[in-house]
Amino acid sequence: MTITPNVNIHAEGSCQIDVGRTRILCTASVSDRLPLFRRRTGLGWVTAEYAMLPRATQDRNRRDGRGGTLSGRTAEIQRLVGRALRTCVDFATLGEYQITVDCDVLQADGGTRCAAICGGWVALAMAARHMNGIGLVRRNPIIDQVAAVSCGIAGNDTLLDMDYEEDSNTDVDANFVMTAAGQIIEIQCSAEGVAFAKDQFDGMFSLARKGIEQLLESQQAALAMPSEHPAE
Repeated sequence: MTITPNVNIHAEGSCQIDVGRTRILCTASVSDRLPLFRRRTGLGWVTAEYAMLPRATQDRNRRDGRGGTLSGRTAEIQRLVGRALRTCVDFATLGEYQITVDCDVLQADGGTRCAAICGGWVALAMAARHMNGIGLVRRNPIIDQVAAVSCGIAGNDTLLDMDYEEDSNTDVDANFVMTAAGQIIEIQCSAEGVAFAKDQFDGMFSLARKGIEQLLESQQAALAMPSEHPAE
């Protein structure tokens, strides 16, 4: 996996995350326009949008939302990304600002939702650091680190970070979203072919923990690179 920060000169936070042949552009944008339910509460908000660009896959797909509605898959993934990222923010410290994290899949080869969460967190953390650097917030509102990885079971093998071909042929498919402290944010797990036992699930969970530890290190390494914003 490679995370390249500062790929967008306009966004308060940005990165490109490459996981195998999956490539996603993640940008975080700061605004003082809050959703209605957050206005005049003193609390900020974090939301996310996810999109698969037209030629991200083997065949060109139509731009999602052009007909006025998002596909069920797109809506489900961007809700997941938003939920994951909101767990790591102190909204009172963020104040009445909204950070929107856009995750645009440039090329897909499996694991896009997990990669979007990993890259989205880096972009979010960069934006929050920028806000603190220019005085929009009194301290950095990021209170935790979040990463996600896929696991699967194919026959007797437990797989980590599956590509599209592996994912399409597994008996069990799972996504694990966790914090740096090892706390669980969300687990999506289902039997695709045959039912599975608890010890098999435990094996996936253990493997996912190890993978997430490596992802967390890569996120921190990306944040340690020089920023494009002079105020930081």
